[in-house]
Amino acid sequence: MQIQKRINYTEVIKNVIYKDLGLIGYPEAWDYQRKLNREIQEVKQKNTGLSLHKQSAINNYLLFCEHPHVYTLGRSGKANNLLVNEDFLKSRGASFFKTDRGGDITYHGPGQIVGYPIFDLETFNLGVRQYVHNLEEAIILTLADYSIKSERLPGATGVWLDINNPARTRKICAIGVKVSRSVTMHGFAFNVNTNLEYYGYINPCGFTDKGVTSLQNELGKEVDIEPVKITLARKLAEVFKLKTISGLKC
Repeated sequence: MQIQKRINYTEVIKNVIYKDLGLIGYPEAWDYQRKLNREIQEVKQKNTGLSLHKQSAINNYLLFCEHPHVYTLGRSGKANNLLVNEDFLKSRGASFFKTDRGGDITYHGPGQIVGYPIFDLETFNLGVRQYVHNLEEAIILTLADYSIKSERLPGATGVWLDINNPARTRKICAIGVKVSRSVTMHGFAFNVNTNLEYYGYINPCGFTDKGVTSLQNELGKEVDIEPVKITLARKLAEVFKLKTISGLKC
């Protein structure tokens, strides 16, 4: 009987393709994520039972974008964390969607880097918890480049500032993911030049006692978002131990 060689994932080339989708509607970005997710699932299915040298390469994707004003409610979220009705949202140029990611309600809008990694976690030899930890770490390292100290808040996902001062604790990056058959969707929302007024219409991520901030708010000036994207992509490459990210213009 031929013994199937166990895959050593350190031998697998982690192909990650970076795409900046620019300003794109939430439903269009969601559909695109699902398309790429299905693509990866199909390649994994075809690779099943094949020796490593016969397997097709799996292309992982790192998508960055911005969305028009939109609120999304995760599958475990509570609708009453949206504090206004949809007519009011329309008057503010915003929309609302129930989605299939984890977490509660959050806001996306211009000036925010929304990141959607479509990763096969088996390629990276990662579980879901460590994957989320890595996303948080990349944001923390990016903020450190701007001389901002940020941390994790016990019992909550995302990246936070002043966690030891409850009166000032505030979130700068929200994280909500979906993992199906080890392939990820959704991701993070990092506030760069985000209009924080829009958070006043929700209990962000279900919290009623925590604030929200942005890179612009912390630095006291508008920030050029393009260098932030490059820095963040490089930090993600560092944390996930990638040699290169195809398509990233440095």
